[in-house]
Amino acid sequence: GKVTLEIYNILGQLMRNLVSGTQPAGAYTVVWDGRNSSGLLVPSGVYLYRIKAGSFVSTKRMLMLK
Repeated sequence: GKVTLEIYNILGQLMRNLVSGTQPAGAYTVVWDGRNSSGLLVPSGVYLYRIKAGSFVSTKRMLMLK
């Protein structure tokens, strides 16, 4: 199904879209390089990631440390 994985800052601003498209069922690993959509390194801090897959939606917090 259609899958999206997005990174947001604590203010809710979209930092980067890591995955967007159709994926077959299975387990996947995605590595974020700490850059925003403009290619600039983001500062250390708390970020949110949101994954959507079909009707499933989950948002979790993560800590970015340099």
